[in-house]
Amino acid sequence: MMSVDQSVEDAPSSQYYNTGKHMNMNKDILSAPESKLPGRLDSDVSSDEESVGQAEDVDMALSTLPIKPTCHKFPQSLKWKFSGLTLWFELEEFNNDLSKAIHSLAVTHNVEKIPQSHMTAIYGMNHLSKHDAIAKLRQIPSLFPRGWPKFGKPVGVVQDLAVAGRPGQVCSIAWAELTLASNSHHEEALDKIYALFYPEEDMRPERTRPWKPHNSVAYDNPETSALSLEEVIKCVARFPTLLAKERRVQAISLWDTNGTMGEW
Repeated sequence: MMSVDQSVEDAPSSQYYNTGKHMNMNKDILSAPESKLPGRLDSDVSSDEESVGQAEDVDMALSTLPIKPTCHKFPQSLKWKFSGLTLWFELEEFNNDLSKAIHSLAVTHNVEKIPQSHMTAIYGMNHLSKHDAIAKLRQIPSLFPRGWPKFGKPVGVVQDLAVAGRPGQVCSIAWAELTLASNSHHEEALDKIYALFYPEEDMRPERTRPWKPHNSVAYDNPETSALSLEEVIKCVARFPTLLAKERRVQAISLWDTNGTMGEW
């Protein structure tokens, strides 16, 4: 693992330690529905007879489509080449639920495992040396003496494709995530992070507002992706704390994300 690792612990917040090419700082949406799983709304816009006929037509159409495999025959490495230094938030875990979900989905789909459960705060910083970035990382505890604002329970489960160049998308990958929500406290805190790493306002990249935090649980290559929302939901059901718990930011870590994920 190629980290540039500096960490700042939750207690006390001024303690630092090295572990290698990633650097982290330890610290901890709206409520999910009671069912804990995405629901389905039925629409009563046609008669029973029409519905039966339409269902038969859909079934026949679906039967002619190729079935998308949910597991690659051979192990897949993520091909996308990332760039720069990247700041991650690492959420607290309950019985390693996030890490177990990441491992489970990697095995289920035969894809490369995400090296660390995380939410991205700032991606692809190329304007700082590793030395300068580590120095700024060490300043973060002083910005948040009471810790990073806590995140509520996830508000969604998503599996989708990203295409570099689309609004808010900086890479071309297939991914699965737990979606969280931000509030005014998170927005203010993230602004402080951006101001720290981009002190010159005219050089500071414009970020998407409101911030849409998410914790990725699986990545795959978009052209041949085997990721399946059904399998992601099954995985979430096996680890019910994923949607049931509010979470603190346990660590803020700085990663050298130049190259493919396997090179980090």
